[in-house]
Amino acid sequence: MGRVALLSDTHGLLRPEVVRALEGVDRILHMGDVGTPEVLDGLRAIAPVHAVRGNVDHGAWARELPRTHLIEVFGADLLLLHNIAELDLDPAAAGIAMVLYGHSHVPKEEERGGVRYVNPGSIGPRRFDLPISFAFLGEDLAVEFVRL
Repeated sequence: MGRVALLSDTHGLLRPEVVRALEGVDRILHMGDVGTPEVLDGLRAIAPVHAVRGNVDHGAWARELPRTHLIEVFGADLLLLHNIAELDLDPAAAGIAMVLYGHSHVPKEEERGGVRYVNPGSIGPRRFDLPISFAFLGEDLAVEFVRL
């Protein structure tokens, strides 16, 4: 596996420029507020998708998405959830290397207590003055933000 895409807050919009930018990724991690099942279908046409449910995800299709998802990527445990305020465990104690989240639409990366927290931002409809952004995760767990 070479590169992983980190997405959040599509809110039913899969931009053509995002689809082009994701060509060649090996896996897509989506941190919720997908918006519609068609977004997941479009992403699955690019690469395998692991997604969690956000606060705007409703209906039968959304009930199939977990609220949190623990996944191993590049030998590290990553926890996906939508709203960081709903984190109900100590990631460091659980051996989690990185917590990936969305909800705020604000791209951000920080380290707390030996755990990295990453929000790729939003690639859905623009909200306020916030950028349209997502991120790539490399094999060394380096995060590269992409702003459109």
